[in-house]
Amino acid sequence: MAGLIPQDFIDDLVARADIVEVIGRRVQLKKAGREFKACCPFHDEKTPSFTVSPSKGFYHCFGCGAHGTAVGFLMEFDHMSFVEAIENLANSMGVEVPRNESDRPARRYDELFDLMSRVERFWQQGLRENPQAVEYLKQRGIDGSTAKRFGLGYAVDAWSAVLDKFGTSPEAIDRLLAAGLVIRKDNGGHYDRFRDRIMFPIRDVRGRCIAFGGRAMGGGEPKYLNSPETVLFHKGRELYGLHEARQALRQIDRFVVVEGYMDVVALARHGIDFSVATLGTATTADHLNRLFRLTENIDFCFDGDRAGKQAAWRALETALPHIREGRQARFVFLPDGQDPDSYVNAHGADAFIRALDDGLALSDYLIAELAQQVDLDTVDGRARLAELAKPLVARIPQGVYRELLIESLAQTVGLTAGKLEKVLGRTQAAGHDQSVRRRPRRGPSLTGSAGKPSVVRRAITLLLNHPEAAAGLDVEKIAGLSRPGIDLLRDLIETAQQEPNITTAGLLERWRHDEQGRHLGKLAAVEVPGDEEFDPAAELADCLGQLALAGRRERIDFLIEKQRVNALDESEMTELRQLR
Repeated sequence: MAGLIPQDFIDDLVARADIVEVIGRRVQLKKAGREFKACCPFHDEKTPSFTVSPSKGFYHCFGCGAHGTAVGFLMEFDHMSFVEAIENLANSMGVEVPRNESDRPARRYDELFDLMSRVERFWQQGLRENPQAVEYLKQRGIDGSTAKRFGLGYAVDAWSAVLDKFGTSPEAIDRLLAAGLVIRKDNGGHYDRFRDRIMFPIRDVRGRCIAFGGRAMGGGEPKYLNSPETVLFHKGRELYGLHEARQALRQIDRFVVVEGYMDVVALARHGIDFSVATLGTATTADHLNRLFRLTENIDFCFDGDRAGKQAAWRALETALPHIREGRQARFVFLPDGQDPDSYVNAHGADAFIRALDDGLALSDYLIAELAQQVDLDTVDGRARLAELAKPLVARIPQGVYRELLIESLAQTVGLTAGKLEKVLGRTQAAGHDQSVRRRPRRGPSLTGSAGKPSVVRRAITLLLNHPEAAAGLDVEKIAGLSRPGIDLLRDLIETAQQEPNITTAGLLERWRHDEQGRHLGKLAAVEVPGDEEFDPAAELADCLGQLALAGRRERIDFLIEKQRVNALDESEMTELRQLR
């Protein structure tokens, strides 16, 4: 559906959403007084610091600073766009998302998704009409049902097949460029990005085509060609085959991460439906976050050549901050010259599963790989091993897993676990810092010069906790004041006055992308102390009174200073007399 989503609908949706239900479907929450707690899903931790407030309608992690509303959680946890999160939340509540037809920008996403779908069907038809491409897939062991399941297609060997079909106007060509389907020439013309290739649609969590991968059938280079980064496609977050795996399996006990589309399709052809492939990039933290939310077991399967071993080590380094007790990562190396595609076709599914089961656990792979770089028969070599391991161990979160790895490492080095931990420097703080996925960016300071909470900070905290208290405030009292956070406070008051029913979550959602508002979640998480007689409206009015009085004093001091040097004009003299 086209058009922008009205702001009042978003405010109402956020206000009505049951954030405990939304997050509780994805994270195990435990009641803790008026709130709910859990271990943060956005960074590794042992002690729960992630809180969900049903009354305020938002979540906050006191460990890594992650915070937001139900909409923000869906965007962060399920990697949805803002529009997708709104639609998902609305669907779960049984309401339809309205659109303002006159607004153009949001329509672009719908148009691009529609374009990708039509191009996908165009290439699927191209496969059916090209016997050579069909024969190529048969030779690779891909049957018709598997090709249909993954939506495989064929891009003909022509420079403008897609361009001629879907680029019939300047606006249509712009959409093709935005979707990464055509390339602009230096002379201003365009040509198809994919030619004479087997086409693999790449799908998002909802099954929509967001990009393509093309595989050359002969000796063409590059062998694999991916869509570029677009507004729909971010290769560092997406995994080929993840949607298909979730469709095929109700319970996913393990994932195997492979390197190519053909690997995923070939494994699925043999009944192995739990494989995914990275998309022309190394395994990223986002990839692992997505997979570990669905299973506790990840196998990395690489070619046994030098490039495969380098890719495996990069995957290990990325995985370290995500490993803890209960999770398991294995590293599987196939015989040199073999990949999952060729291996499963040659040896069958059972042999491939055995290869996975025989893979090296992350801890064993880490120690074995480092041990190859030193001479363990010498003191110097064992000391060097400990030094090599130090920055790697520092990246593993505190917990049982880390302690057991140190014990295994200590046996290899020839020390007790206690002595080795002293050598490693008890890098708990460093390990925690490395494990945090993100930290809140510092916004404009809301503290006074002595480091104490400022009146502005106090006022914003009160307002976020009690938006209704803004109703009777005179915002003109702070007009013209110049101090950190004052503009943000004024904007918050005016928004709360214009939208009397807006909630804490609604205010946070309004300031999601605002540079000054990025730290509001931390203030909203502050519990404002008070008893039955506590009046947030009176407290807010008092804050504004203090600010106005401070501003008056500052203005008087400024004018007196000008008077001393005879720099006051007539209007300023009048102002000074009135202020006194």
